[in-house]
Amino acid sequence: MRGRMPGLLALVYVGVGVAIAASHHYFQHVHGWRGVLSAIFAIFLWPLVLLGIDLHIKK
Repeated sequence: MRGRMPGLLALVYVGVGVAIAASHHYFQHVHGWRGVLSAIFAIFLWPLVLLGIDLHIKK
C-alpha cells in the first residue's frame, strides 16, 4: 500500500488542478499552443491560480 501513496497523491493533485483550471476558464480558450500551455501551467501550478496570479500566456 505504501508504494501506491505517491501515485495517488499525484493523481489527486492533478485532479484538483484540473478542477481549479476549469473553474478559472483556462479550458475555454485552448486554441493554439499558448492556450494549451496556459492550461498546463494552470493545472500544475494551481496554488498560484488560487492566489490570483494570471497564468494566461498572451502575445
